[in-house]
Amino acid sequence: MTDTPASRRAQVFGAIRGHLGAGGASHPRQTAVADRLAGQPRHLVPERAKQDPDRLKALFAAQLRTGFATVIEAASAADVPLAIATYLRGANLPLHVRCGDDTWLADLDWSSAPAMTLVKGRAQGTDEVGLTHAVAGIAETGTLMLASGPENPVTNNFLPETSIIVLEAADLVGPYEDAFERVRAKLGRGAMPRTLNLISGPSRTADVGGRLVTGAHGPRRLCVVIVAKG
Repeated sequence: MTDTPASRRAQVFGAIRGHLGAGGASHPRQTAVADRLAGQPRHLVPERAKQDPDRLKALFAAQLRTGFATVIEAASAADVPLAIATYLRGANLPLHVRCGDDTWLADLDWSSAPAMTLVKGRAQGTDEVGLTHAVAGIAETGTLMLASGPENPVTNNFLPETSIIVLEAADLVGPYEDAFERVRAKLGRGAMPRTLNLISGPSRTADVGGRLVTGAHGPRRLCVVIVAKG
């Protein structure tokens, strides 16, 4: 056999297949992989992720607050604009908010917060506040799952120093497995977004001396608005 990069690669892969006992027909192995992808078996779920909705919401909020996030509960979607405006005023932040083309956010009655200005599109370097709508919340770890796209651009989560994320309580689940099922149900199986961002708090890092620094790689502040009713 001629010693070429292709032949050496074939020798390496041949040796790997031999050690794995994967020589010859690969149909059984391909079938096993296809069955696993189609079946999406669930892994072991921790007990704390198997609670009733109220306890899951309390766990979710507690986990976020432990990570230095602010959590606000809104009784209904109609209360969201005023809740956001009140938070911004309380933190002495501008009422100028960048958001994407999310239809749920667009359908809110923003006239209840007339002093607030919403600007559509991807966040720019001058934007101080970004607003997005989470596809799911995971109580197990206090994590928000956000799907990328023009509805909720990734930059709106990470570029402004203040990130506000709205989560409908109906989209709050216990374990990660349920969150991915919710994404498939909302977007369609086989139509996952380019990225799914998992956010559990504002940006934090620590140097060798253990000095905690916020805002090094993303927002300094995270405010999560949980909406009881859509």
